[in-house]
Amino acid sequence: MRVVFWGSPEFAVAVLEAVLASAHEVAGVVTRPAEPGGRGRRPRPTPVARLAESAGLETLTPKRLRRQALREELAALGADVFLVAAYGAILPPDILSLPPNGSLNVHASLLPEYRGAAPVTRAILEGKRETGVTIMRMEEGLDTGPICLQAAEPVLEGDTAQTLTQRLAALGGRAAVEALDRLEAGTLTEYSQDDARASYAAKVTTDEARIDWSLPARTIERAVRAFDPWPGAWTTFRGERLKVFRAGLAQGAGGVPGARPGEPGTEPDDPGEIVAAGPEPIVRTGEGLVRLDVVQPPGGRRMTGADWARGRGVGTGETLG
Repeated sequence: MRVVFWGSPEFAVAVLEAVLASAHEVAGVVTRPAEPGGRGRRPRPTPVARLAESAGLETLTPKRLRRQALREELAALGADVFLVAAYGAILPPDILSLPPNGSLNVHASLLPEYRGAAPVTRAILEGKRETGVTIMRMEEGLDTGPICLQAAEPVLEGDTAQTLTQRLAALGGRAAVEALDRLEAGTLTEYSQDDARASYAAKVTTDEARIDWSLPARTIERAVRAFDPWPGAWTTFRGERLKVFRAGLAQGAGGVPGARPGEPGTEPDDPGEIVAAGPEPIVRTGEGLVRLDVVQPPGGRRMTGADWARGRGVGTGETLG
């Protein structure tokens, strides 16, 4: 089939690579415009744009989708179907219906769970043990279209949003090619989503990633993983922001095997208090203790919690947040 691919971030790169390696033809790519980034704030093309350039693919980077000129450019590509994976903007109905076989979307959840912008982060935050990818037919609603194909993926104990996204992207690429194969063969079946089971994965904000030390240790540990790599779970220390990229449950934490009643750190008083400064800092939470394994101070690089504590002279009794 002749495919026009829509996508922007790294997640979409893996899907595009899978389609390029298949028997289907990529007629062109649509991705978001380059945006300023890095120290020099120079325009940086999306990861999909870089792959498309290296593959010699015709690439469109429209700033607005509701333009007649864009529809004419898309029509000229002669696509049988549009395949969308994390493009970064909602496609209007007149765009979705341009190709004769409509538009398919690769979504990183088992719909109707986690419709919306941040399904991977939400799955980790809520302690899900399984998620997956869905190939759906796109319609005007947000991730509400009929399901064509699904594939499940376990959420591993130490998964971050980055590691889980990488596996889901590879899975999504395989599922997308299978859906295109079935579409070409006339065997692609579709069924409606059960709206009663739907949940919404709202876009992540920096404010949301601030650590609330009054929460249980297990909840905080999941949040640290869910917000890695972006925006990074964070707290404050001595008036400055401190990001936390890896944390563990320390011995003595409520609910952790080996905890004994009355042990330091088992009471919910003074959440955010550093109860031990080394080798790794140990922080009291609303229920249990969290160990700071990897942190990033302002203007610095990621480092071990032990190196950070030694370098800053962190003392027992100081408070985070």
